[in-house]
Amino acid sequence: MQINVFYDRKLTAQHFVGLTERHASVATERHASVATSASKSKSASGFCISSMEDEENNKKRKQQKQGKKAVVVERPRRVARERPPSPTEKQEEDDIEDIVKWSFSGDETHKISECLLEWYDLNKRDLPWRSKKLDSSSPSQPQEERAYGVWVSEVMLQQTRVQTVIQYYNRWMHKWPTLHLLSQASLEEVNEMWAGLGYYRRARFLLEGAKMVVAGGGRFPKTVSELRKIRGIGDYTAGAIASIAFGEVVPVVDGNVIRVITRLRAISANPKDLVTVKKIWKLAAQLVDPIRPGDLNQALMELGATVCTPLNPNCSSCPASGHCHALSVSGHDSLVQVTDFPAKGVKVKQRHDFSAVCVVELLGGQKKLEGNQSDSRFLLVKRPDEGLLAGLWEFPSVLLDGDAGLATRREAIDHFLEKKFGLDSKKTGNIVVRKDVGEFVHMFTHIRLKVFVELLVVRLKGRKNHLFGKQDKEAMHWKCVDGDALSSLGLTSAVRKAYIMVQKFKQEKLSNNVTPSRKRNRMT
Repeated sequence: MQINVFYDRKLTAQHFVGLTERHASVATERHASVATSASKSKSASGFCISSMEDEENNKKRKQQKQGKKAVVVERPRRVARERPPSPTEKQEEDDIEDIVKWSFSGDETHKISECLLEWYDLNKRDLPWRSKKLDSSSPSQPQEERAYGVWVSEVMLQQTRVQTVIQYYNRWMHKWPTLHLLSQASLEEVNEMWAGLGYYRRARFLLEGAKMVVAGGGRFPKTVSELRKIRGIGDYTAGAIASIAFGEVVPVVDGNVIRVITRLRAISANPKDLVTVKKIWKLAAQLVDPIRPGDLNQALMELGATVCTPLNPNCSSCPASGHCHALSVSGHDSLVQVTDFPAKGVKVKQRHDFSAVCVVELLGGQKKLEGNQSDSRFLLVKRPDEGLLAGLWEFPSVLLDGDAGLATRREAIDHFLEKKFGLDSKKTGNIVVRKDVGEFVHMFTHIRLKVFVELLVVRLKGRKNHLFGKQDKEAMHWKCVDGDALSSLGLTSAVRKAYIMVQKFKQEKLSNNVTPSRKRNRMT
């Protein structure tokens, strides 16, 4: 029985976990040797087990006598420390997170598209460029008219409010209802029609694009790849025309769509980063409905413009609120708001420029300034064909080095008028009025322009054609127009501001010159 107790303590394979095979083999051989020796000396040394038991009992009795308890020293357990993830594991975690964030599941795609289209059918605004319904069974000509209308509206809507665009769109389509008629217009006519919308480069590209289509046979391109070949048409405009007018299953991404998608996926990346923009295009492509691609694209844009707005989103009215991760995150974290998505980009610091504008009015026979004289003309100058406000008409103006005084501004204007037109207000005419009428600030995208306005009324000595010289009509860089024509011209908002200031000054001057009639004293 004692031998059995000894053998019950023999080493097993579990005691060798962590040892090398060599160490395990040696330990097993040693244990087997000890067991064999004990078996052989059973009869001769049977007392060894009893002696060991007696020794243990003596130790226990000795400890009891001394009134001390046996102290059992336990070996401390090893605490498993959390190992930080390796770079490879961290990258894998980021990749998984990106896959989840930068993609919609099949079920999500179907549900979001379905709720957006249902909402759009009930809530879309009645806009003139949506009035013509696209019928796939109709001839190609109505489709091309629809495409032309979409093209004009989308170009006008860039950087411009919808309510402002409506009146411009209606006027434009009334004058040029087809692409062929637009291609026959002049740049001056187009600029006049566009005046007030800003970003005049868009109007020039519309005209050049129309001429390209007509010159290429007149067939309107129907796919994104074909549309991208037209001057002035980028990815956004091409996607809008192809999906809305021709039913091509392609996405459209503008500022509204970026805002909606980044909130749906709680994407906080910089929306102006090129890599981020490409990923958003891929997300938008997942949502495009194969049957109604144009309506789905318009639904996304409509949602961003009316519900999912930059500062005050109406989440309770949003048809996709149940799928919005930004809304979900904001509900669990009070420090996060829906408007935190997408991230706010760093604003570009505006450049401060200064300009002196001289409204030159040339008089005929009248010797005094008397309102809108029939023989008075205003001098207009055409800007260069390249650069800011290219090819547009304006009053004579010069850029200043800084916030210059009146004397410096007049010296710069006089030099410009004499150099360009040979107009010396003292030698070639008599100055009737020269007055500083005020200043205003005009804002461009990245420029803050401070404009100083001066009125210069001159009665010329001789005919103005002899003074200014002849010029080629095709290369005209100046012209003189009367007040009525000036009011109807398509002038930029800055030029109109200057003209309004001058008219206000003239009215005040005339009212001050009117002498009130004396009242007669009644005889008493």
